[in-house]
Amino acid sequence: MSSPSVGAILIMLGLGLALVGLLVWAGAFGWFGRLPGDIRIERGTVHVNIPIVSMLVISIVLTLLLNLISRFFG
Repeated sequence: MSSPSVGAILIMLGLGLALVGLLVWAGAFGWFGRLPGDIRIERGTVHVNIPIVSMLVISIVLTLLLNLISRFFG
């Protein structure tokens, strides 16, 4: 099996980035920063958001996705 060309990889990455952009624009990531375990501090005019659990979820999803991609194309 031959490896995909750089152009095909760039096209797939661009389409994936456009899809994520559309999802963000549509509000599909409204949960980000609001999961249990995320730290939100609001006092007066100061707002601090530390999305610990949200970043862990994204890290796990990206790890699984990249492992699947590497199994099929690696």
